Amino acid sequence: QVQLVESGGGLVQAGGSLRLSCAASGRSFSTYVMGWFRQAPGNEREFVAAISESGRSTYYADSVKGRFTISRDNGKNTVYLQMNSLKPEDTAVYYCAADFTMSRLRYASPDDLHAWGQGTLVTVSS
Repeated sequence: QVQLVESGGGLVQAGGSLRLSCAASGRSFSTYVMGWFRQAPGNEREFVAAISESGRSTYYADSVKGRFTISRDNGKNTVYLQMNSLKPEDTAVYYCAADFTMSRLRYASPDDLHAWGQGTLVTVSS
């Protein structure tokens, strides 16, 4: 089992940037596909970005493509989400998640994923 802890959320003006981090503890971080999701008030949790075990493959939701970048450092057991050109509609609680395959992480029900962090709040003011 892997444990995940997010950090880096906060309040930022529209057009600004934030970098989220997700630190993993437990075994074999480099064997997990990692992803970021977000949930705004009243909305369902939605996929934001995912990265393969090696970091060579990345995927993004259309709403963040070109503005957000996911990366990972397997030596530090950490996955990052660099968020640029933030918009008020990016306001949400951001969660990182881990699973064993890219298809599961991107398409499975959130309840079925292997591990979740507790979330970090990002607020973008207009």
